[in-house]
Amino acid sequence: MEMLQYALRKFVTGIPLILGVTLISFLLMVYFGPDKTYDLIGKNATPEQIAEIRHQLGYDRPFVTRYLEYLAELATLDFGYSDSTGERVSSILKRTIPISLALILPGFILGNLLGIALALAAAWHRGRWLDKLIMGGSVVGMSVSFLIVIIAFQILFSSNYGLGWFPVRGWNVYDFGDYLRYVTVPTLATVFVALGYNTRFYRAVLVEEMGRDYVRTARAFGTPPAELLFKYVLKNALIPIITRIMFSIPFVVISGALLIESYFGIPGVGLVTYDAITTGDQPVLKAVVGLTAVLFVLVLILNDILYKVVDPRVSLK
Repeated sequence: MEMLQYALRKFVTGIPLILGVTLISFLLMVYFGPDKTYDLIGKNATPEQIAEIRHQLGYDRPFVTRYLEYLAELATLDFGYSDSTGERVSSILKRTIPISLALILPGFILGNLLGIALALAAAWHRGRWLDKLIMGGSVVGMSVSFLIVIIAFQILFSSNYGLGWFPVRGWNVYDFGDYLRYVTVPTLATVFVALGYNTRFYRAVLVEEMGRDYVRTARAFGTPPAELLFKYVLKNALIPIITRIMFSIPFVVISGALLIESYFGIPGVGLVTYDAITTGDQPVLKAVVGLTAVLFVLVLILNDILYKVVDPRVSLK
């Protein structure tokens, strides 16, 4: 009950954030977004025809009225119809979001778990050859562009110039075997890049924790390394680790999916967003931006609740 009440209070305090993000994005789309008038009637239309089309598109209504309608759409999850396909935006999101989650989650989970494992090994062997090897690999992963990694992995694992084990493009998934074939290369690329950033951050956190007095005392009394690392060091370092994981979720879901899906031709929300940007499909863009802002607030709430779960000393007030 306490966590539920806190979540409700936190969501209410997060409403200004949602309003701010949606206001700025809506302002940019209204004043700097594409004008669909001449796409619908051509350039030789009469003033009466232009006025009629602008009225149908809602361009002649006050900004405040249009923005309030946008907030109503966000509250009801009814964003109208796509300008490009004519399909309901809610139906598009319902179809594409599960595909994006199925595509992104394996790489996101593996990237964080492997990053924590490598960081533990590097922190325990700080300054030794293993630590230097892991950190050197992390620098390489951070230095290479995500797009370059995607192209390299696709050539290596999918093309006729490489191993040719996996599909080059598409998402024809009918069973678990098909899913593994299509998700493997994007997952490998995501993990390769994520490991660099994750390992360096987690190592810094764990090294700081291993400098505490209780760690030196435990090592002096002969506490086994596995027990010391997992039962004490990792547990006490979970707050910053959780913070990094949770705050990266909105960016991974949108930006990571956008790049991978647009390159591999996977019909998820990232590809839909990319197409909406290139075609100026405002209903889709408004839906993606608004739901991303809501997702960020929900992540903030869940982040604070997880603080309480891993550390009972944290108070939800």
